[in-house]
Amino acid sequence: MKIIISGSLGNIGKPLAKHLVNAGHDVTVISSTEDRKTAIENLGAKAAIGSVNDGVFLKEAFNGAEALFAMTPPNMGGKEIIKNTVEAGNAFAKAIQEADIKRVVMLSSIGADLPNGNGPIAGLHQIEKIYENLSTSVTFLRAGYFYINFYNDIPLIKGAGIMGANFPVSLQIPLVHPEDIALAAAEELQKPLEGKNIRYIISDVKTPSEIVKAFGEAIQKPELPWLEFTDEQYLGGMTQAGVPEEIAGLYTEMGAGLRSGKIGADFLTNNFSVDGKIKLEDFAKEFASRF
Repeated sequence: MKIIISGSLGNIGKPLAKHLVNAGHDVTVISSTEDRKTAIENLGAKAAIGSVNDGVFLKEAFNGAEALFAMTPPNMGGKEIIKNTVEAGNAFAKAIQEADIKRVVMLSSIGADLPNGNGPIAGLHQIEKIYENLSTSVTFLRAGYFYINFYNDIPLIKGAGIMGANFPVSLQIPLVHPEDIALAAAEELQKPLEGKNIRYIISDVKTPSEIVKAFGEAIQKPELPWLEFTDEQYLGGMTQAGVPEEIAGLYTEMGAGLRSGKIGADFLTNNFSVDGKIKLEDFAKEFASRF
């Protein structure tokens, strides 16, 4: 089967490409940078170099494909992020229709059932709505909160001896490892499903209390605490660290949405399964190696 992967060779794209190439598929990986071409080809895949906002490029890249892993780039600029995200989704949708791709797996997120109050996830909500109108079969792969987001706390741990965000220590957070996302995406791309389907991919469900315990033990800081910041403190901390104001605002809103429970509610209240294999204790070892 000819399968297209968007998202280049990132934390998800690289293991996904490996899974699909090893399964014998004809895989093309889309990347915006020419310097990824050799690495893509070394995996046994083909490289398509261009912008995901370029409809002509996408149509050419999608030509003849039977399935697509659609991932909106995580960095959509420092301004008008939701608008840019949705524009990329529209470009994908148009190219999917023109190339007549029969199977699409879209990387989405917990909280994508919500139109607002979920920070950057609002863009994924809008793209889900766009894809619902496609004639092709679509799986909305709603991922949990990425474990690797906690790498951003390493400077805080080293500088202040704490971890924290604008949600409480007792909050139940659906978490996910990128490799579990890649495995789930590979499974979904190879399924002969029809219509529109939602699949949550979650590796573990843990509280910040459990997270700091696991990380603290792994980095030999067993007393590592979690501090709940106010929205103002969290926003100010990010902007002082150099995060663009719009991005910081969106992540503050996402934290508030987690704190209220509404971002995780659909997963946590509807008895969806925890399919991922990489648990918090496994990731804590990766965290320690990065630390």
